Amino acid sequence: MWLYILIVLYILVAISIVISLLLNGVRPSKTLAWLLAIFTIPVGGILLYLLVGRNRRKQKVYLQQRRSPPEAPDPSNNLFSPDSPRGRLHQLIASQTGFPLSADNEVVFLKDGEETFNRVFQALQDARTTIHLQYYIFEEGELAERLLELFTRKEAEGVEVRLIYDSIGSYSLSPSYLRRLRKAGIEVYAFLPFRLGKFMTSVNYRNHRKIIVVDGEVAFTGGINISDKYLKGDQDLGMWHDMNLMVRGSAAVHLDTVFANDWELVTRQHLPLPDYPKDEPRGSSAVQILASSPDDDFPLMEQFYFSLINHARRHIYITNPYLIPSPAIQLALQTAALGGVDVRVLVSAQADSALVNWCVRSYFNGFLKSGIRIYQYPEGFLHSKTITVDDRICTVGTANVDNRSFQHNYEVNALIFDPEKAITLREDFIRDSERSIVLDYETFRRRPWTHRLIEGAARTLSPLL
Repeated sequence: MWLYILIVLYILVAISIVISLLLNGVRPSKTLAWLLAIFTIPVGGILLYLLVGRNRRKQKVYLQQRRSPPEAPDPSNNLFSPDSPRGRLHQLIASQTGFPLSADNEVVFLKDGEETFNRVFQALQDARTTIHLQYYIFEEGELAERLLELFTRKEAEGVEVRLIYDSIGSYSLSPSYLRRLRKAGIEVYAFLPFRLGKFMTSVNYRNHRKIIVVDGEVAFTGGINISDKYLKGDQDLGMWHDMNLMVRGSAAVHLDTVFANDWELVTRQHLPLPDYPKDEPRGSSAVQILASSPDDDFPLMEQFYFSLINHARRHIYITNPYLIPSPAIQLALQTAALGGVDVRVLVSAQADSALVNWCVRSYFNGFLKSGIRIYQYPEGFLHSKTITVDDRICTVGTANVDNRSFQHNYEVNALIFDPEKAITLREDFIRDSERSIVLDYETFRRRPWTHRLIEGAARTLSPLL
């Protein structure tokens, strides 16, 4: 009797999920995949759907009125004709985020951990009013101890220090370190911490952003986390290599707005936004901040990467460790290469996940066949997330080329409309590729059938990675 009741309940729940899939406009292939999981994996299929399958864009799990930055004091939104490719790219971001283009920025690329943290600590030491940080990974070690000591000193000087850390990415952060932070006066909060009542709605949505803003005037973002492996390496992968950027100017205010929105989400506290710089422009680089989240109406980061690829006329160079493209991004890259655009991708030869590594490799055959050049960086672990297009525009940020960054994570990228910076990033790509392993299509396609089998199995999980 009880077994019969349980079966009926299971079928009713499964039917409700099917109705939800149909109402939310999920792709037919995805709907069929979830149907297969639900009806062939008792209980587990439903639990998996509840954890990672729901369409948060439709359900709006975390309703929040996100603020846009103050109205810009300069006419930088008129830098490009609305009908030009760059104008349409700017409009794509502005229409969905409210973040304008600003033309008064100094932009400095920071290569790897030592250069990045030298600049970061210099900026933190000069802080007068506020220090805002949010990180996906905040690990204890020498770097974290230096930060704690500096934060304690700045708090004593009257500087307000606020920190957001992701509760999954920073799972190893100990209660004792957090107590020391709070004892020193630092306001510190976890992003979507594990709570029994909200476990199903929070575990799959993580804050992957890495942001530091000092006094609302100087900001940092990119791929680098707070971890000693950026300075000393780790036992398995060696030194971690990454690209960050420092920006002074109006774009720093925009990054502080991103932080303020996330702060309000985790604390319900409304932070005042800083004013735009009132003195002479810090630089001449046009920068637009793109902050995406799973509560956006559309997958903005995927749309952004798709537009960048289609914007390319001569070349597009991509550095990213997690190249697991959606069908749209895969098609755009192959179409560009087949159409004569010089498409190159630089990935790490080593990976921090065997499953992810096999999944990334599963796309190599189709990429190489279409004329895309693939380079594998052999020294340590390459973690950078950069794109440069036609020596005209480039981006540095936190978003990977994968479903997780497109659909589930809170991400942030800086789009830079500056030929000088685009050339600088291209030249950095060339230097790294010259030290890398170049893949050849004829050689790669003759790889063992066991490799192809493992790649195929890993690729079936690509929507979850």
